[in-house]
Amino acid sequence: MTLDWLKTGMGPLKDLVTFLNQESKTNDVLKKQVIRELRDNLNIFSNAYKNSNPPDVMIDLLSNEAIKEAIKNNFKFKKLKAGTIEPYHVFDERNKKYIGWDAEKLIDKIDEKIQELKNIKKMNGNSVEKVKNNISLMLSNLYYRMKLLADFIKGFK
Repeated sequence: MTLDWLKTGMGPLKDLVTFLNQESKTNDVLKKQVIRELRDNLNIFSNAYKNSNPPDVMIDLLSNEAIKEAIKNNFKFKKLKAGTIEPYHVFDERNKKYIGWDAEKLIDKIDEKIQELKNIKKMNGNSVEKVKNNISLMLSNLYYRMKLLADFIKGFK
């Protein structure tokens, strides 16, 4: 599987990762963990692109543990960013459908997709190499949702 779709997002990704590093310097432990997990997951895509890693490796490394912990502790995801996604947050055409969503709804979709990818891998002999699902599209959708979340959190800062 190639990650050609990721090529266009590599420049802005560096800026977003730098921003998330700064944003994770907070006293709110759950907020810090969720932001760091988002940063780390975006870095996984970046490094997988640079090193041509297979999807199985990416799926193993993607994490939703901080999201699960935040949900378990009744974390209010609006602490990441209050309000809803506006047209000026959307830099990728495919993300226009998320206009009007809040951080919690987007995080829920990100969590769902990571878990689904991990489950598909487990259900198929610990590999997605021969599955009928379109793993490339699933990973692409996940990446663009995570990028949108980072763009939304960043706002106009």
